Amino acid sequence: MPRPPFQLSDILSRLPVSLPDRLKRRDASTAVAAPASVRAEPAAHYARPEDSLSISICTESDEDTACCALQKEGQFLARQERWQELSDRIAEADQARFTTPGGMPEAELLAYGARADVVNAVEHALNDGQPRDQRQLIDGVMALEAIRKDHRKDPYLTALIALAHIDIGWVWRGPGLEETVSKVHLRRCAAHFERAATLLSGIAPGLPGSAFLAAADCALFAARRAETLHVADAYARLIDLAPQNHRPMRALGLQMLPRCSGSYPALELEARRTASRTQDIWGSGGYTWVYFDALATDSAAGALVDPQFFIDGLKDILAAHPSQDMANLLSAYCAVALGGAQMDGTTPQTPRQEIASAASWLIRDHLREVHPLIWAHAANGFDNSARVTSLRRFSARGQAQAMSFIAQIFRDEIAHGQKIAITPDGLHVTTG
Repeated sequence: MPRPPFQLSDILSRLPVSLPDRLKRRDASTAVAAPASVRAEPAAHYARPEDSLSISICTESDEDTACCALQKEGQFLARQERWQELSDRIAEADQARFTTPGGMPEAELLAYGARADVVNAVEHALNDGQPRDQRQLIDGVMALEAIRKDHRKDPYLTALIALAHIDIGWVWRGPGLEETVSKVHLRRCAAHFERAATLLSGIAPGLPGSAFLAAADCALFAARRAETLHVADAYARLIDLAPQNHRPMRALGLQMLPRCSGSYPALELEARRTASRTQDIWGSGGYTWVYFDALATDSAAGALVDPQFFIDGLKDILAAHPSQDMANLLSAYCAVALGGAQMDGTTPQTPRQEIASAASWLIRDHLREVHPLIWAHAANGFDNSARVTSLRRFSARGQAQAMSFIAQIFRDEIAHGQKIAITPDGLHVTTG
């Protein structure tokens, strides 16, 4: 067989060995953290009143470790061009519904690692300025496309290539939906999404039970408006296939905003529908997850939200998943993304503020260690497209913000000269 014009090994041989920064900021719960050797250090002292606060800092959780290992496995198999083995591995994880401790599908993490080098090469080329050699922008994805010649009937590899096009489309679009983007970049973005849609159109119907393919289909909605009920039903199918994974519920909420394919009444309706369908797993948590990012992104989304339903959902989520990853995510969300730590003891005036005030009991009753990357992502509104130039500084900023916000929660005790120690055993308040 003649050698294809682009061989993926040729492209990857010019790339760094480590996982790209995109993997490290993909999601608070999948972020790659510092080595485990620096795990659970005592918190460093910050400016008063944080000096009166003691809590451990966990730089790598079990969830981080599991996600990183799967991403690296997918990346390794791609670099070795072991495509059939990669496909079999993704198919096995998808069909068995394997997930990480935090509910992240293993199939998605393997696929993300497998395409990361190609996507990262485009991102670096564009971040360094428009390259003179346009081949830098297409060589990687063309190499992936060439793989289809030998695996044309493989739905998982086809979906993997489609997801690479979607990721590259977002690289062309750039971070921030409100930013002005050149027409050239928008055309490139649209072209990649169109190619992804073409690739996915023929495979999803053949595997109706695949959460991996359903997620790939739903990813297309991020770049195009569609009829509200169509989007809602597509996400409902995905949620039913992967109910332990809260990310599709959060994505559904964003898609139900008026700026995307929905409306505020549609957001409320889908939050209640999702809560009903996932009650056996999340209790009222499905309602909370659908509103989660929508409420943080669009303050007007709080017009119809039921704050007590949302807060009941917070409690049910922690009852279902009482991990410190989850406690940090929910605490940072209420304290930072919704501004609960900024209220200075004032009485909530709006439903959004009522939900934000849950930061107090979340931190007092459930937080036992700080996960800095989660807090740093919360300060960015959980915007996965935000560029992170230094993971170390990003993490340090999250740690400083967490300490500051937690100190605000305990401001009354600290003002009376008490010291706060948060340990795995719980909260300890001492005098002197």
